[in-house]
Amino acid sequence: MTRKFFVCGNWKMNGSKKSIGELIQTLNTAKLDPNVEVVCAAPAIYLELTRSKLDPKFSVAAQNCYIVPSGGFTGEISPAMIKDCGMDWVVLGHSTRRHIFGESNEFIGQKVAHAQENDLGVIVCIGETREEKEKGITDQVIFAQMKAIADNVKDWNKVVLAYEAGWAIGTGNAASPQHVQQIHAKVREWLKNNVSEAVANSVRIIYGGSVRGDTCRELAAQKDIDGFIVGKGSLKPEFIDIINAKA
Repeated sequence: MTRKFFVCGNWKMNGSKKSIGELIQTLNTAKLDPNVEVVCAAPAIYLELTRSKLDPKFSVAAQNCYIVPSGGFTGEISPAMIKDCGMDWVVLGHSTRRHIFGESNEFIGQKVAHAQENDLGVIVCIGETREEKEKGITDQVIFAQMKAIADNVKDWNKVVLAYEAGWAIGTGNAASPQHVQQIHAKVREWLKNNVSEAVANSVRIIYGGSVRGDTCRELAAQKDIDGFIVGKGSLKPEFIDIINAKA
């Protein structure tokens, strides 16, 4: 089965009206591979600005959401609000949310369920820390994360899985293509054994962790790498090269 290449630019807590406007202008005028689905995950306060200025061929994602439609939850935004403002996607379970803000597998699973109830696509992150990698428990960690996600998914057509090598994020050094391919193949096998072969074959599994313009092509050539979630690099001109990694 052919899976459409998927690239998400995760702007994290970066940008201003001026710099985001310049970035959007670059994206809107760039020559991009038409066979790639591109999503920009903007900071919440700039979501509507981004959606209003970005070419409709791009989708826009929120970087997080809460688990109820509304209420006394200061600082949170709900999937209903995200949808109401014209966004199609939300990023959930990012390593930042897991390891800085202490979000558990169970909590991230609840977020997945609520986002899907509101017809949002979810880009849901999985991955191990350096400590977990060194202990040799990568598979155990990722499979536990996967179970919490799978238990809450109603529509796999609106799910993109993002493997983040937590120990590579922000270092400038991506995990090797061989390592990433091995992890992605294990995730696909887990899906085959625990969800269905059809889902295993169709769901897109993308990679995040210091993806750069000069390393993305070798990663993109791997059988089970269906795209990227890009942090720092998505704020730079090289994001165009990453989008065009398979061109």
